[in-house]
Amino acid sequence: MSDLIQILPDNVANQIAAGEVVQRPASVVKELVENAIDAGGNSIKINLKDAGRTLIQVIDNGCGMSVTDARLAFERHATSKIRKAKDLFAIRTMGFRGEALASIAAIANVELKTKRTEDELGTHIVISGSEAISQEVSACSDGSNFIVKNLFFNVPARRKFLKANSTELRNIITEFHRIVLSHPEIAFQLLHNDSEIYNLPASHIRQRIINVFGKGMNQRLISINTSTSIVKLTGFIGKPKNAKRNLGEQFFFVNNRYMRHPYFHKAIMQAYDKILPPETIPPYFIFFEVDPQIIDINIHPTKTEIKFEDERAIYQIIQASIREALGKFNIVPSIDFDEDNSLEIPVADSNADIEAPMIKVNPEFNPFEADLNYNPFDGEKSYNPFDEERRSFESNQFYQEFKAKTPPQQSGGTRKPVPEKWETLYEEPSKRESDEKLNQAKIDRENIPDYFQPQKPPEEFVQKKLHPQEQIQKAKNFFQLKNKYILTPIRSGLMIIDQRKAHERILFEKFINSLENHQGIAQQTLFPQTIELNASDYTLLQVIIEDVRALGFDIREFGKKTFVINGTPADIHNCEPKELVENLLANYKSNQMDVKLKIRENLAKALAKASALNYGKTLSNEEMSSIIDQLFACSTPNFTPDGKAIISVLESQELESRFK
Repeated sequence: MSDLIQILPDNVANQIAAGEVVQRPASVVKELVENAIDAGGNSIKINLKDAGRTLIQVIDNGCGMSVTDARLAFERHATSKIRKAKDLFAIRTMGFRGEALASIAAIANVELKTKRTEDELGTHIVISGSEAISQEVSACSDGSNFIVKNLFFNVPARRKFLKANSTELRNIITEFHRIVLSHPEIAFQLLHNDSEIYNLPASHIRQRIINVFGKGMNQRLISINTSTSIVKLTGFIGKPKNAKRNLGEQFFFVNNRYMRHPYFHKAIMQAYDKILPPETIPPYFIFFEVDPQIIDINIHPTKTEIKFEDERAIYQIIQASIREALGKFNIVPSIDFDEDNSLEIPVADSNADIEAPMIKVNPEFNPFEADLNYNPFDGEKSYNPFDEERRSFESNQFYQEFKAKTPPQQSGGTRKPVPEKWETLYEEPSKRESDEKLNQAKIDRENIPDYFQPQKPPEEFVQKKLHPQEQIQKAKNFFQLKNKYILTPIRSGLMIIDQRKAHERILFEKFINSLENHQGIAQQTLFPQTIELNASDYTLLQVIIEDVRALGFDIREFGKKTFVINGTPADIHNCEPKELVENLLANYKSNQMDVKLKIRENLAKALAKASALNYGKTLSNEEMSSIIDQLFACSTPNFTPDGKAIISVLESQELESRFK
């Protein structure tokens, strides 16, 4: 029997590696831009066609590569960042594994034009599917120019599972945000289908955040700056009132490298405890500066997960730093932080000896024989600060005059006179009060004129007293519990309805009907509102704008990344148009994880959730009756579009069993 184990060819091994490194066009953009940053470029341009399917081009003005380096860069595990294993714990560059270019070249057509400053001519290399097509001398500018065409051309299964262009473009913009925020000193330009999305000049970090997320972000930021022996924290957090319901403005950076860290995110959420609106997440842009030796960045292929040596101490430092910042800006009840601005949290050394604290105590201390100000922990009398305050108060002129006018209390003075009707003092309060009210009513009734005396109503206006069961059948009885649930009795027991979920189902079916018939009615606003969106939301709204108008929105594009809202759907009341559009886009993006959900159904579902009745609103009997009538007119009254229960029935048998 022949041997079964064999070495894979390089092109197959590179395609397998590409499955980890290159998941979508955004992964290619990330790897190429990080290489451009490591090359020392201070100006980077990214050009895309069809959200990266057709073309991804990254141009930088960095150091460039020689003829030999340009060819070796596409080999597996070829890198200039590390030489030995010890270097893995002292990495400050973006890339280091040496797999990115080899993986990209395995599943795309790649061209590279590169030139060093000291060379007269550069190098032009063409590679397709890990196979070198050509390599020749070329005249080009300093730096590197990577061109990636026809991504996944030889892996049709991977290409087939790519999302729509709008979705893939948003993924690219998300990666773009992570890179540009960590390197504000570099100028970036992003173009898609020859249309400029971003043009960011070199600036400081606050200005870079404003340039990326809009001018309105400037008023929402609170700066933090904390230095300890473990970590240095800088950056910005958002004000609680500007928190949103979706993720997208939350960033951690360690030594200028983006990372995801759920444990540190939890520390931030606990620091905002009880000051955030429900189901919202505050924005934050936090930069960690740590010794590379106490972190491990080589635990994930995309290098977005980082392991810290002492995460619990950093957790506490993050909490304390954010609470300090919120206190300084009067977001929460503040403490005087001017006296000591240090948030040093000592970490116990496992090798150090632990000594018990020494406390001097007088074993012969008797509290019944000691002086008032005696401190058992000292050999001397302790100082009582209240003595000086008492002496200063007693020496006050007002206190002396008041003391002179007040007669001294005599221990042998005469007793106070006994009050009249002292026996009534020991009667029950309810009996005594009822007797007093009865006597007062008799007196008042005697003094009222005859024409003000109540007359007996005519017989035809006397309403007959109905049986309780007849009263329930005569009128609809609705009750509101905690401004959240609607209760109504039914034959089998008690029906409980969630008012927000019921309203969400009602609106969803109305919006679906409007989208199918294109009959959405817009209610014009008195004053049009303009809304500035980031690039991701801007491109999304451009894609779904026609369906948004079919729902009843009167919305038009107004300048770069800005829309003007002239009207909102007539079925929606008491909602700010700007906030409504932001929540609509946020819910739409969160629903895109469900592949089976159609675009129009997703849009109706997102708008219903964004505009549904909030908890805490007091409803009148007529409003509760209207909600219930509309709910049971829906095709699926029992469940929300998300599949959550709207109605629950407490059976009579279960209710009776609770009283046995």
